[in-house]
Amino acid sequence: MKIINSQGIQQIDNATCESQQISSIELMERAATLVSCEIISRFLPSQRIVVIAGPGNNGGDALAVARMLIEQGYRRVEIFLFNVTGKLSHDCNEECKRLMTMEGVDFTEITHAFNPPFLGKNDVVIDGLFGSGLNQPMQGGFVAVARYINESGAYVVSIDVPSGLYGDTSLMGNWETSGSVNPRDVVHADLTLAFQLPRLAFFFAENHSVLGEWKLLDIDLDQEKIKDTPTNFFVIDAKNIAPLLRRRLPFTGKRDYGSALLFAGSTGMMGAAVMAARATLKSGAGLVTVHGARGGIGILQTAVPEAMFEPDRNEHFITEMKIHHNHQAVAAGPGIGTQEPTANALQQLLQNCTAPLLLDADALNCIAQRPAMLSLLPPKTIITPHIGEFDRLFGEQKSSEERLRTAIEMSRQYNIIIVLKGHHTAVVRPTGRVYFNMTGNPGMATAGAGDVLTGVITAFLAQGYNPEYAAAIGVYVHGLAGDLAAAETGEFGLTASDIAAYTGKAISQILSSRK
Repeated sequence: MKIINSQGIQQIDNATCESQQISSIELMERAATLVSCEIISRFLPSQRIVVIAGPGNNGGDALAVARMLIEQGYRRVEIFLFNVTGKLSHDCNEECKRLMTMEGVDFTEITHAFNPPFLGKNDVVIDGLFGSGLNQPMQGGFVAVARYINESGAYVVSIDVPSGLYGDTSLMGNWETSGSVNPRDVVHADLTLAFQLPRLAFFFAENHSVLGEWKLLDIDLDQEKIKDTPTNFFVIDAKNIAPLLRRRLPFTGKRDYGSALLFAGSTGMMGAAVMAARATLKSGAGLVTVHGARGGIGILQTAVPEAMFEPDRNEHFITEMKIHHNHQAVAAGPGIGTQEPTANALQQLLQNCTAPLLLDADALNCIAQRPAMLSLLPPKTIITPHIGEFDRLFGEQKSSEERLRTAIEMSRQYNIIIVLKGHHTAVVRPTGRVYFNMTGNPGMATAGAGDVLTGVITAFLAQGYNPEYAAAIGVYVHGLAGDLAAAETGEFGLTASDIAAYTGKAISQILSSRK
């Protein structure tokens, strides 16, 4: 699924009207119908609903929703239309006329001073002040309205985006201007109802507090125009992943599914090696070898008897990272520590590794201590930093938007794939394309979940998937396994071992979705 900017969405709207031979007001009615259905599914007709509409098309959406709710028997609908300039958009004006043909409508048009209605925690506010096309911060009275709504405690449903939020940027920094918006000056939604395609703003952590839950409503926009509209931002979903997965064939053996070598584990951190190895096997690699501190042999071979163990000469940490056999994938980092001999060994690995390579955890921390090692990364190396590891590698970032921008630059500069872990993990390719993941849940914020992700991606590398596909598939499978596990254990009871245990089921579920 594409993530398209506000200008592109407007062009798609226009193309939809042209190809389907409908007017823009008919498209607005279609969108308002779906918003109304969503509200009707959540609230009884006795619910008090206060509609706040702006002078543009977002306000037109809100007015249409208000009319439809009244038509469906909602009798406690109060409408406030802000028209301080005396100029409504064409479609907003048309929706206003349609609304005023109804009898007994509780309607107020604000042209000067606003005497706000009482709002309480039992009320619902439909926010239609400004949509995703907003390109400057709200000012003056509109800020006061946003703050009043936020302080009321009412349940807020925002149409398109919460008013005051740029559709394409983070509150903490505009993608184009690096400006920022005070979160107090943006309407805080409990539910954001967007149309057809997600906005880039939905994937920045700073925006979560104003977005609330967000849901896409399919208004049947022109698919050809969507396909032809260029973008570098995408959402990973099952439709993307299922065609990439290869089924297992009869008359195959373990070597047909690749050999993976993991440099993982040191004294006190052998659990990381265990989880990475287990996840690699559970995700389909034919053979797994762990090279770890010599003292960890009993732990690894007891916990994961299916994996082979290659002991380092050192009892407590890794001092060499040499590849003695033919492996289809190599990973380094989980639980290895950052001792100088380990960092030296990692540097030697970077200089000599020719197999597809993944680096995570302490491997990234070692590189952060020796930034010159970044230039040694083999082409298409996959790195999987969380926010802290990323900032140690590439410098402190002021916002998630700035961090993504830096990831795009670093991916291109070093010709590597960056898996920037988070609620919507972003897979950044050297081409500048970014793929956001939609699977996963807050229960996965638990020790070892990153080690499992290392194993999952490494397994797909070992099976012969190219690094770009392996990263995207691995991230999606990892999140889906977490969702399946959480359905069984609950988010609070979820552990990394649970995620690893469900990777096989996750892969099977994706394969079964193929038509």
